[in-house]
Amino acid sequence: MPGLALVTGSGSPGGIGIAIAKALGKAGHRLAVVSTTTRIQDRARELRELGIDAHGFVADLADEHAVERLFAEMEAALGKPEVVVNNAGMGSITNPESFELAVATSPAAWRNSLETNVTTAFLVTRRALPAMIASHWGRIVNVASTTGVVQVNPGEVGYAAGKAAMVGLTKAIALENARHGITCNALAPGWIASMAQTEEERRHGLASPMGRSGTPEEVAAAAAFLASENASFITGHTLVVDGGNCLVEGLSGYELFGRD
Repeated sequence: MPGLALVTGSGSPGGIGIAIAKALGKAGHRLAVVSTTTRIQDRARELRELGIDAHGFVADLADEHAVERLFAEMEAALGKPEVVVNNAGMGSITNPESFELAVATSPAAWRNSLETNVTTAFLVTRRALPAMIASHWGRIVNVASTTGVVQVNPGEVGYAAGKAAMVGLTKAIALENARHGITCNALAPGWIASMAQTEEERRHGLASPMGRSGTPEEVAAAAAFLASENASFITGHTLVVDGGNCLVEGLSGYELFGRD
């Protein structure tokens, strides 16, 4: 029987995090969902309305003391997670993403990007590992991005570096813990039609080989597979979920396939 799954970065009602939570809940997992604001309680209630056993927690996951408090509260109420999905990143209501060229990026903004996009995953994973090692089973899924992993955009130096670092973190955790029955893999979504998608990003999605952006549910399906028993011999890898967008060299999807 699937156990407890912890999904971070789940506060947005139309985001990847809540879509992953729904997919894991439908697979039978109890859920602990986390965001930086109390809106997570709305998401937890929505999950419960779907018949999923879900509980919301508020925490700044870039703060190691807040991570410790989260786990203490979660474990007291629900037990220890056997699945961790590190989706927190990019930006949040309390800490929006900044867009600046590297030459204009301050050291403080750089540190903030790394803390938001990779330190959160490190701190949560580090805290979850001892229980997984003791039970000799665990699934860790890190949500990276095609940005920094296969492509880059100007003005996102910190974000790109943080998401690329997620891949290194994934490989290190996978190697160190494979003998304990724990897998760790990353997802690299491309243009996704989440609630946060801008009009410019939507247009980029239309120019991809498939002629559209992906959906949060399509990313969630990949996460649910990596978190399942069926993915027991897959670890240390990055699964790109971008509709083939990174395959195009030099031409947009419209130009390549003659779309109007």
